[in-house]
Amino acid sequence: MKQGIVSDSEPSKLHQQWCILLSIFAMFSISHSFDYGEALSKSLLYFETQRSGRLPHNQRVTWRDNSGLTDGLQQGVDLVGGYYDAGDNVKFGLPMAFTITMLSWGVIQYHKDIVHAGEYHHALEAIKWGTDYFIKAHTHPNVLWAQVGEGSTDHYCWQRPEDMTTSRRAYEVNATKPGSDVAGETAAAMAAASIVFRRANPHYSHLLLHHAKQLFEFADKYRGKYDDSIDVAKGYYTSVSGYKDELLWAALWLYKATHNEHYLHYTLKNHEDFGGTTWAMQEFSWDVKYSGLQILASMLMMDEKHRKHKHILKQYLSKAEHYMCGCLGKNNVTNVQRTPAGLLFIRQWNNMQYVSNAAFLLTVYSDFLKSTNQMLDCPKEFVDPDRIFSFAKSQIDYILGSNPMAMSYLVGYGSKYPQRVHHRGASVVSYKKDKGFIGCTQGYDGWYGSREPNPNVLVGALVGGPDSHDGFRDERSNYMQTEACTYNTATLVGVFAKLHRSETDDSFC
Repeated sequence: MKQGIVSDSEPSKLHQQWCILLSIFAMFSISHSFDYGEALSKSLLYFETQRSGRLPHNQRVTWRDNSGLTDGLQQGVDLVGGYYDAGDNVKFGLPMAFTITMLSWGVIQYHKDIVHAGEYHHALEAIKWGTDYFIKAHTHPNVLWAQVGEGSTDHYCWQRPEDMTTSRRAYEVNATKPGSDVAGETAAAMAAASIVFRRANPHYSHLLLHHAKQLFEFADKYRGKYDDSIDVAKGYYTSVSGYKDELLWAALWLYKATHNEHYLHYTLKNHEDFGGTTWAMQEFSWDVKYSGLQILASMLMMDEKHRKHKHILKQYLSKAEHYMCGCLGKNNVTNVQRTPAGLLFIRQWNNMQYVSNAAFLLTVYSDFLKSTNQMLDCPKEFVDPDRIFSFAKSQIDYILGSNPMAMSYLVGYGSKYPQRVHHRGASVVSYKKDKGFIGCTQGYDGWYGSREPNPNVLVGALVGGPDSHDGFRDERSNYMQTEACTYNTATLVGVFAKLHRSETDDSFC
């Protein structure tokens, strides 16, 4: 072989050597290997478990059956459908809407990755199950049915949703009983979903946008906190942050869906009075939308047509950077606490919601920075996009089992996961196996106190997770750690899809 000339067999040898080196490096640099495609599939399966109403013929979670078939009947409105938020059987509008907003954002952001994973159809089904319900619940331009059931009576019982004997009274917000937060979040959900369905179902997309516009106008015209109008929501989903973040959030999603400058001007005009550029946050949740809003707004800066709004958008950017730098531990003072093993820790009750939300926002912004050749400007240092994504991945890997408990907090994933999830339907024998009626307190007597694993696996549910010292007690009564919620899993969908695509693209060896 002459010097400088490579034989036909040489590239394959070099490729093999390179793959061997990569494998050796991986052995030392990666302590766990995860199947993100499996995690994605299972996370979408969870939403089928949480369905209320008449289940479709293609329902994959076969231990569930129809439930809540008379919802709204007492009030003369059809409110059959939607999602149960967690381990109880109440339909709470505010967290349900946030769930759909974040599922939609994930599909918008990682559409190609979800298609690549073969889960696009299931993702759209998960979104549509929620938006179909919102269409029903929005019975008049200034009326939104925001809750079905009552937390107090529901929590008194331990029943499968198929057996419910608790109150199914429905509650509305309207012009005299406003609910700008729940109406605003529902508008955001329908606007975001309208983007998702723009190509797949143009007529449905148009319908969603019609409802989103009306709901935003209603939320803005008749301002007030929904839990002041629906008193039974207090103590369960109290709107602590108020409604101003939802108004800004909804306006920005409507701008993304319509490109109508009116909605952008609303976000810019009210940036200070509504806290968009004054609140620096350490969390993003079903209640507090500021960090997500600030990140969405700051990404507008790179568009030439928005340069005229640069002064205000830079203020949004400043607060967005505060959130992200805080998650990364790069602020001078106000950083997000972490457990000894490195998990972000906001509070002891259902902490994983904040972790999954942070992982999503960090992943989205790292992609944005990479595409625009920028770095994150933190008080302590500049952080490049790959480091941001690496940290987000570390949070996801902790969720899937890279933690001191060697526990996957995504139920049904891996060899070790929570067996006694605080969930009525999962903890009681399936209605499909035993159609015998289980009374209100009978469930407590026969199932709640049992030390046996749940008879039904709540696949894809992200439970509340460990305490501040990485400890976890797998007990049904330990609801702060073992209850799962739809909004915990919603933000995982997009991140799992991106991680799966990244892993498969790197697996050319």
